[in-house]
Amino acid sequence: MKDPNANFDSDAHEMLRIADEDEMALRELIEKHQGTVYGTIAKMLGDPIEAQDLAQRVFVRIYRAAPTYRATAQFKTWMFTIVRNLVFNEHRRRSRAVLVPIHPPDTDGPGSSTGPLPDLADVALKTPSEQMLQAEMMRAVNKAILELPEQQRMAMILRRYDEFSYEEIAEVLNTSVSATKSLLFRARETLRAALQDYLDSGR
Repeated sequence: MKDPNANFDSDAHEMLRIADEDEMALRELIEKHQGTVYGTIAKMLGDPIEAQDLAQRVFVRIYRAAPTYRATAQFKTWMFTIVRNLVFNEHRRRSRAVLVPIHPPDTDGPGSSTGPLPDLADVALKTPSEQMLQAEMMRAVNKAILELPEQQRMAMILRRYDEFSYEEIAEVLNTSVSATKSLLFRARETLRAALQDYLDSGR
């Protein structure tokens, strides 16, 4: 049986190596987590170019924090707390600007999830017209996600795409499990309402 703490132990060990100036450990850590980090940021901001910059900044912060890092919690929730802080700060910086949703490009490899909500656009498409409809649906879903309040948006992305548990999301967002469930419920209701006319139209 696979040890549920295997990834946690591996990441903690790599942080120790990074603290000892082991460049290979840093490279391994980045390769392991960059897809998930980038995908989450891209979906949060709707801007794949800006997401690349913020993802790099996440790993710069991880590198700088390595000497004082203590494995008192799961590495991924600690890492995504950094993601949350950077994304929320960037969102506030851009809050007065008009945000145009941009569908993040597909990326290969594990952890690189950048598509729409699976249960809203999980259709086997074969014809060009069906592909156009799916693309339109993707834009509608991405736009609806981008319009969620940032806490709801982060909770939804972590749950839907990154498969975080309620407890893990609560830790990242610095809130309770019950509050996390409430955030997700409101997010789902908002998305359903935002997409209802589209879905009812049969487009």
